[in-house]
Amino acid sequence: MSTSVSIGDSTQRAARARRTRIVSKVASQTLVHAVLIAGAISMVMPFIWMVLTSFKDIGEVFTYTFKWLPSRINLDGYRDVWSEIPFARMFLNSFIVTTAITVGQLITSALAGYAFARLDFPGRDVIFMIYLAAMMVPHQATLIPSFMLIRNLDMVNTYSALILPFIAGPFGAFLIRQFLLSMPRSLEEAAIIDGCSRFRVLTHVVLPLCKPAMVSLGLFQFMFAWNDFMWPLIVTTKMSMRTLQVGLSLLRAEISTEWPMLMAATVLSTLPILIAFIAAQKQFIESVASTGLKY
Repeated sequence: MSTSVSIGDSTQRAARARRTRIVSKVASQTLVHAVLIAGAISMVMPFIWMVLTSFKDIGEVFTYTFKWLPSRINLDGYRDVWSEIPFARMFLNSFIVTTAITVGQLITSALAGYAFARLDFPGRDVIFMIYLAAMMVPHQATLIPSFMLIRNLDMVNTYSALILPFIAGPFGAFLIRQFLLSMPRSLEEAAIIDGCSRFRVLTHVVLPLCKPAMVSLGLFQFMFAWNDFMWPLIVTTKMSMRTLQVGLSLLRAEISTEWPMLMAATVLSTLPILIAFIAAQKQFIESVASTGLKY
């Protein structure tokens, strides 16, 4: 009898411990999700406010009562922004510069990353360490010498001045190299045995496998180039060569009280980044998830 009672007590204690663990796990997950939801809402609210303000009348922006939704949909801000500044030209300039920088970064990073990860040549590790050291130099420290070089080459107010200084960089080479180091060499060795050259191995074998990393790098570079403000402000003096971020700054300086127009211009300037992220979301998440895989 005592044995059966002790067994029953042990079973009840085990059941209570299991219920306690389940409740604790549910509580911890609920707390984590609540914190994440609160953080997501706090980050999305300014964007929602920006979009809603772009549809408001100027009188609804400066009110004592807090009001989220506009009383009516007003598209004057979206119409006026095209006439106040050469918005279309600035948008085109930003698109050309951003696309060229992104494509150039993908090409140079793929070549450099593959060379550092797979090729054996004298001084490879030393050159790579120099690459890493270049990542530690702040961008602001190179603005003056870069501008002097651009001016001496007579490239001020040109697309070359906006594109060439960022056509290659250490971050992309580092990212692709680290991604390649986690990949097996078997497919590349098989392709080389079949007679493929190194360049063909890179284009037909390596790059398809590096698609998540390449998409992530392209997304990062697209966001950086599209949002860049300081360098286009320095190397351009003509309105016809200004990029969109510089144009938004000039618009705010000239029309400081037209908040619906400013918000409309900001919404339009944000759309390309949002579209790029939505298009690359699947590959970006795959790239983040693959960092924990072991081959």
